[in-house]
Amino acid sequence: MNRLVNATSPYLLQHQDNPVEWHFWGEEAFAEARERDVPVFLSIGYSACHWCHVMAHESFEHEATAAYLNEHFVCIKVDREERPDVDAIYMQATVAMTGQGGWPMSCFLTPDGKPFFAGTYFPLEPRPGMASFQQILAALIDAWGNKRAQITEIGGSIVDQLAARDLGTAGAGYDEELLDRAVTQLGRDFDPIDAGFGGAPKFPPSMVLDFLLRHHRRTTSAEALTMVAKTCERMARGGMYDQLAGGFARYSVDGQWIVPHFEKMLYDNALLLDVYTNWFAIDGSPLAGRIARETADFLLAELRTPEGGFASALDADTEGEEGRFYVWTPAELTAVLGPEEAAWVMRLCEVTPAGTFEHGSSVLQLLQDPDDADRWQAARTVLRNARAERTRPGRDDKVVAAWNGLAISALARAGVILEEPSYVDAAVNAANLLREVHLDGDRLYRTSRDGRRGEANGVLEDYAAFAHACLVLLGITGDAAWLRVAEALLDRVLDHFVADGTFYDTADDAEALVWRPKDPTDNASPAGVSLAAEALMVYAGVTGSARHEVAAGQALTACAGLGARAARFAGRGLAVAETIASGPQEIAIVGESPELLRTALVEAQWGTPLASGSPGSDVPLMQARDLLEGRPAAYVCEKFTCKQPVVLPEDLRVLVGPPR
Repeated sequence: MNRLVNATSPYLLQHQDNPVEWHFWGEEAFAEARERDVPVFLSIGYSACHWCHVMAHESFEHEATAAYLNEHFVCIKVDREERPDVDAIYMQATVAMTGQGGWPMSCFLTPDGKPFFAGTYFPLEPRPGMASFQQILAALIDAWGNKRAQITEIGGSIVDQLAARDLGTAGAGYDEELLDRAVTQLGRDFDPIDAGFGGAPKFPPSMVLDFLLRHHRRTTSAEALTMVAKTCERMARGGMYDQLAGGFARYSVDGQWIVPHFEKMLYDNALLLDVYTNWFAIDGSPLAGRIARETADFLLAELRTPEGGFASALDADTEGEEGRFYVWTPAELTAVLGPEEAAWVMRLCEVTPAGTFEHGSSVLQLLQDPDDADRWQAARTVLRNARAERTRPGRDDKVVAAWNGLAISALARAGVILEEPSYVDAAVNAANLLREVHLDGDRLYRTSRDGRRGEANGVLEDYAAFAHACLVLLGITGDAAWLRVAEALLDRVLDHFVADGTFYDTADDAEALVWRPKDPTDNASPAGVSLAAEALMVYAGVTGSARHEVAAGQALTACAGLGARAARFAGRGLAVAETIASGPQEIAIVGESPELLRTALVEAQWGTPLASGSPGSDVPLMQARDLLEGRPAAYVCEKFTCKQPVVLPEDLRVLVGPPR
């Protein structure tokens, strides 16, 4: 029996017809393993994962392999995007046992959930240096029957070691010297030729770029801005960016940003939208403005769901081939554009007869601006329309609270800075979906699909990202209801995710796992604790709450040791520390003034607490603030002590703008 037919996760539904008798994660599966005295096979992946599809096709659809799994194991399938807590625990175990991680993740557990063997993709047939999946299974069942004591000891040892790890205790907090050292450290890791940090594969370093932009805003550091500008330009001009329709792929498989891993994730595009918007705010770069606008348009066109939220991802594969939807051969370009235009586009977009990808196909790049912009736009439109006739990549249309929170914040800010109200409207609609579907009292659920809430509890990143999004909407829309939502979310964080100053990724009343995860490390998206630090800081700024201010400091302390040792994995915490080091300020805008609001978002340090609304608002920062001679006014404050209000954008710029 395959129980996944009742799943809300598109990834789990992809496996509903497998001959493997998949279970959901939960006590029922582990109870069966105990009753049958068999190990658990835990398979974790996500819908846009190319190698997850490969292993599913090779092994989970293979009748003999499925029969062996069903006879000797209890098999559990988990969507890592739906259960990041389960994924985090067993990914740490996989890395500890093998030295590397990735998806699909294949973990073998005792019936009490302790991992004793792990890996990622296993092929159906043996390859040089790789045993087949069937060989692995047979060896493990032999060990289960004949070396049970060793298996039990391994599982217990792994759990004990990983539960004892604490990545965030070193360091008392951030200071300006540590922030300067982090920039120096990033400079050593920076690729001066191809930009980005480290070698292939290259992932978009969104949180690090956010930190560097805030550092430049505070210090005018040319080094910090140069690393951002070079990296953003290379990413936007390479194959990782969709030159026809906007939106960034997950990462570049090479070090030159040429060939992407083609899946497109909501969190990447939300984070990068914020980065390009902020870069544009600093120097008005036309490239930054164009990419920010196109990325926002991509979110609205490709990832928005009928309910108003944003879907998780677009698949890497089409018709079983990675990247098929996106790549072009010279013959295909010629057939669509004609010989003359095709030759021009091939030169412009680095399309060669040999190809930059597989089978003589190429990923379009735009290393230089075209000499004829109108000609490129016309060709781009023709190619985009022709591509629309191809089979489209699959879409994982579940709505994840944390990633929607990131998108809401980015779209709302971009809507004001780029002067595009539709982006703000989309952000409000997505926030309404989270409030109406995901939120039950103060309890937040992580996912929904088709307007139906999933069963997975929200983790720290969900609460923090949505709370911060609500505070961004408070500042931009002036709707005080968003402050009340943020308050409920953050109070639950402080009551259920924090113990003795330690921030955990799961609540104290959530399902008990083999250990309770707490990881300050930024990965593909910001760490929950760094998101909490920002939300708590902003909430304290608009309410004056000492409790939340102290908690923000505790959250940053958890990130500080990592920031000192490994800045590439602590970008969001470093960014929040930059905002605090820049002031801290608070800005209240009384009355409706798009000009003052835009000036505040463009000129002030990003993350500065902001409130707006009509006179008489019950938001604490707005109280006793009034119009100035009947005109909208901006109040710039520090711990609620305000300077004289101003009514002109240029005067606000003087009060909050960066050093000049």
